[in-house]
Amino acid sequence: MSLVVSATCMYYTGLDPFTKKPVETAKGLTDRKMQRALMQFFKPENYFAVREALIQAGRADLIGGCDGLIPANPPKEAIEAKRRHANEALRGDHYHTVANPARGEKPGERGAGRPKPAGYRPGRTTQTRQNGKKKRKDGSGPRA
Repeated sequence: MSLVVSATCMYYTGLDPFTKKPVETAKGLTDRKMQRALMQFFKPENYFAVREALIQAGRADLIGGCDGLIPANPPKEAIEAKRRHANEALRGDHYHTVANPARGEKPGERGAGRPKPAGYRPGRTTQTRQNGKKKRKDGSGPRA
C-alpha cells in the first residue's frame, strides 16, 4: 500500500489501516488552517495563526527564545499582512479601513466620515422636478 493510499484511508475512515487504531484528522476549516500555518511557520503572514496554534497545543515554550519556532514579537510583515487581511475583509461591506500608523496616518479608521443617507430624504436638492415635467393631479402626465 502506497503512502498516498494509506493517508487517504486514514483521512476518510479515521483509522490507521495497519494497526486499526483511531487517528485524529483535521477535517474542520479552522483545524486545517492551523495545520497549514504550522507547516509554514517560517512565513511572516502566518505568525498569528502559528502563535494561536502553539498556545492551543500547550506549546507556548516554542514562542520566542533561542529554541523558539517563532519570535516573541510579531515581525513587521505579519502586522502588515494582518492589517491587509482586515482591510480586504471589510472592503465592499463597510466604508472605512484600518489606518497604518507606520505610514504616518493617524491611528483609527481611515475615511470614516458621516455615513451617506439612503432612502427617502425630503428637502434634498434632487427632490424637485424640472419645470414642465410636473405630474397632474389626475396622474395623466406632464403639462402641455
